[in-house]
Amino acid sequence: MTKKRKKYTQEFRESAVKLITEQGYQNAEAARNLGINPTMLGRWKREIECEVVNSDSASAKDIQAELTRLRKENHRLKMEREILKKAAAFFANESGCGIK
Repeated sequence: MTKKRKKYTQEFRESAVKLITEQGYQNAEAARNLGINPTMLGRWKREIECEVVNSDSASAKDIQAELTRLRKENHRLKMEREILKKAAAFFANESGCGIK
């Protein structure tokens, strides 16, 4: 006599976890109301939290890469500005305007 394992949709799992995280139900109470094992509900909660952490760390890597790129660009633009300031001062001296 084998017992078939019941499959739950991702939407059902997320709704069940929201009962705990957003609506303040206790794990055992939410599981009892839904007719599922409290251990399973706890596992779903950990899995969803882990997915959120992994997606946050991926976006953190993207943010860090963008920050590095922008810092390099900022440095390059500052150098270009300094070169242009020096060139403007040089040409102003040659023409006799006296701008420094």
